Amino acid sequence: MALTKEQKGVILDEVTKELEGVSTVYLTNCSGLTVEHMNTLRTKFRASNIQYRVVKNTLLRLAMDRIGGFQEMYSTLEGPTAVAYCNDPAAPARVIKEFSAGPGNGRPALKAAYIDGAVYDGQSIDILASLRSKQEIIGDIAGLLLAPMTNVVGALQAQGGNLVGALQTMAEREG
Repeated sequence: MALTKEQKGVILDEVTKELEGVSTVYLTNCSGLTVEHMNTLRTKFRASNIQYRVVKNTLLRLAMDRIGGFQEMYSTLEGPTAVAYCNDPAAPARVIKEFSAGPGNGRPALKAAYIDGAVYDGQSIDILASLRSKQEIIGDIAGLLLAPMTNVVGALQAQGGNLVGALQTMAEREG
């Protein structure tokens, strides 16, 4: 069923608004997925806090034009396209990689990914899936910052223990 002009306008506004609020956009080819597989895939995306929807290429391109910066992805807007977007650069790649290894016959296939202004082609799925999340990086930095303090405290405690041990030994000798 063809969409009316009003329906297209509503979808265009929705997609534009959704794309403006994220730093990560993945374009996928989901052709060949059964309805059951597609529902399972959407559930996995939702569980990872990722929005996923099938959008007409023309409407998606118009939304991208409104925002700007997506020109390198236009060549991938052919055939069936579904878009995944969020603020975690690796989360969509992990879901896509895990799901496409299952019974979905290699789908969805990554067409392109836009992450903070950089565009990656469909062959980059393994690299993108191995990216660490912002929280993981912050945790690593916090650990690195705390490591010197932990070493200092450990050294002071060890020295204090050695001092107490030496005093006890001296007291035993005199006693």
